[in-house]
Amino acid sequence: MRHLLSTADLAKDDAILLLDTAAQMAATQAREMKKLPTLRGRTVVNLFYEDSTRTRISFETAAKRLSADVINFSAKGSSVSKGESLKDTALTLHAMGADAVVVRHQASGAPHMLAHAGWLDAAVLNAGDGMHQHPTQALLDAFTIRRHLVGGGSDAGTEGTDLAGLRVAIVGDVLHSRVARSNVRLLHTLGARVTLVAPPTLLPVGVETWPCEVSYHLDETIERAKPDAVMMLRVQRERMSGGAGGAFFPSAQEYSRKFGLGSRRLARLPGHAIVMHPGPMNRGLEISADAADHARSVIVEQVANGIAVRMAALYLLLAGNDAGAGSVPNERTSL
Repeated sequence: MRHLLSTADLAKDDAILLLDTAAQMAATQAREMKKLPTLRGRTVVNLFYEDSTRTRISFETAAKRLSADVINFSAKGSSVSKGESLKDTALTLHAMGADAVVVRHQASGAPHMLAHAGWLDAAVLNAGDGMHQHPTQALLDAFTIRRHLVGGGSDAGTEGTDLAGLRVAIVGDVLHSRVARSNVRLLHTLGARVTLVAPPTLLPVGVETWPCEVSYHLDETIERAKPDAVMMLRVQRERMSGGAGGAFFPSAQEYSRKFGLGSRRLARLPGHAIVMHPGPMNRGLEISADAADHARSVIVEQVANGIAVRMAALYLLLAGNDAGAGSVPNERTSL
């Protein structure tokens, strides 16, 4: 694996290796000394053309926990604001000796271009491109699901296992969501049954070709599918004309009534079901405060798990080959 650009590129064995490696990384993060020497001497550049809190800090933390040198690059305040092209920025990073570039870009396909245009000799990790893909978010979601719903609620017993038989409902603004696109593909690869739930106006053209079911009714999905995990998506009002969502649904109150997760719907989920959200949340719109802060919510845990997953991705891309093909780090070897 040279780059991590899309969950569509991950075979089942690749995905499971990433999840198993993340479990090893998570175990090291429970120790008093969290920092590992694995990527000492390597340089990781966070190249963010869009605003981000969780993803950028998570990648930065992951790289530093692996002892890499980290450079944070923001389009604001850089030469990008003066008109510098992606190519010239990439050539600059190549000249500086970047070993890995974590890129978030508003244009779908920008990470693929960086990886394959020949501008730099570095591993490229897609941290979100337009409305296309966000593979590490999908991986951390799958990791969280596996920890809670496979192997008795912990990492123990989950190594090498997939998500076969689990039912996941992904609810909300699918149209604008790279998280939904990445999760549908990865969860299907891992054997889960996915149902997308959204109003027709918030579903993309061609969704019928995706490896999932589609529903326009959340209550019906809860009753019929009995999901093991419910993933609420942020309503991305900044990507909607006017910014208020009016072109896509009648009102915020109507959207929340039909597609929001609150205490009433939470009580009708199976007793073991977990509540997820990629963040940031619109409390009171797609999810109520009660649901977001409920004991079944794993939203804060998703953030913590993101560090372990991104450590795993950086390790496998930058040091995996050095440690031997297919090797998973543990305290007795690489770590």
